[in-house]
Amino acid sequence: MSRPTALPPGPRGLPVLGSVVPFSNDPLHFMSRVQRKYGNLVTVNVMGSPVICGFAPEHVQYCLTEHPRSFHSLQSGGGNLRDLLGDGLLTSEGDFHRQQRRLVQPAFHRQRIDSYSDTMVNYTLDLLQEWRPGQEVELSSQMQQLTLRIILKTMFNVASHEQAASLGKTFNRVIGGAPRRVIGQRLMSSMLGRTAKADQAAFAAGKQQLDDFVYSLISQHHSGEQDTGDILSMLLAARDNEQKMTDLQIRDQLMTFMAAGHETAQNSLCWTFYLLAQNPAVREKLLAELRTVLNGRPPTAADLVQMPYLEWVVNEAWRIYPPAWRVGRRAIEPIELGGYHFPVGTIVLLHQWVTQNLPEIWGDPENFRPERWDPEHNQKVPQGAYFPFSLGPRICIGMPFAQMEVRLLLATILQQYNLRLVPGQQIVPLPRVTIRPRNGIRMILEPAHA
Repeated sequence: MSRPTALPPGPRGLPVLGSVVPFSNDPLHFMSRVQRKYGNLVTVNVMGSPVICGFAPEHVQYCLTEHPRSFHSLQSGGGNLRDLLGDGLLTSEGDFHRQQRRLVQPAFHRQRIDSYSDTMVNYTLDLLQEWRPGQEVELSSQMQQLTLRIILKTMFNVASHEQAASLGKTFNRVIGGAPRRVIGQRLMSSMLGRTAKADQAAFAAGKQQLDDFVYSLISQHHSGEQDTGDILSMLLAARDNEQKMTDLQIRDQLMTFMAAGHETAQNSLCWTFYLLAQNPAVREKLLAELRTVLNGRPPTAADLVQMPYLEWVVNEAWRIYPPAWRVGRRAIEPIELGGYHFPVGTIVLLHQWVTQNLPEIWGDPENFRPERWDPEHNQKVPQGAYFPFSLGPRICIGMPFAQMEVRLLLATILQQYNLRLVPGQQIVPLPRVTIRPRNGIRMILEPAHA
């Protein structure tokens, strides 16, 4: 039975501000805390506006798979990255989103993705040639350079260390300075002493640099207008009822793939190496599988099916440090959720960070235990309990690319090096586009056979 005027329980917060300070300042800790205190459907007051936080799998299912057309993405309304990504798949809606997804889909078919595996492995081997036993590396920057090189090659057929390094710095500046438009966050920026004008200027300059780069490559590819194996050439050749994509549409999709693609892989690798460093028994079990299947040779896409433990390790790392840590939706029609009735305009937040760590679902969520993904263990994960790349019709189109890339890179690196944490670091997750390590992760390179 619905209750038309009631709202789910939640913290009262401060007068006027509500919970905007903890909500904006440390959302991971805040959301975990309110779930433990108030349950799986919580109202958070942010600047006088109720935000509904759904933590249970059934809330995820309702919003993302059962009633996806009852909602728009918060990003489509002018979220943090809308100014950068334009009308890419992450930010567009309705018929336009569906048409763009049809046009883009062939670039992410399994056969096409498998064709990128040699690039992924060979570029990783290039990086390993630069590493030395005993060397200390900052893993975030190393993985960003590597994943950006892979993105540039697979998307644009560009193989340049220099461009990857330059774009990495630009993305760091742009993602850090993207205009904050989630409710209350712009106010918080000024309250916390952030210089909004300086952030905006840095963002605008970085966006212009990225636009110049992408548009120059679109122009170069126009001269050929043939499929040369990279994603850009496929988008130029794509047709939907004989309709081509405009340069602006191609730019928006490429910017989305470039930003989300390297962020996802970079951070997934960092957190997986971090978890392996803390769990040597898991690392040894994974190394045993790599030795059995690969015997020291570089992996291929065809090898992955023979390495289930590698897949479980990545799945478990994504459970603990999900690529997308929350999903925001705005209701475009009245909705019923958890026995409550909510009007048009209601904001609903779903949190992978919380849901994928609920003890009632996972038993021991604090433990990094890849075996929980072994089908023979028969741990039944409810639908909606695990959604690291979202779910439903807006599930990340690049998920198969990321799944293959992260596993291939892990298998290649782990055969040569054990990455040991530099003692005394405080590793703190920083939620931005994805969850980054706030100050990076410093690792010492030890030969894998040591």
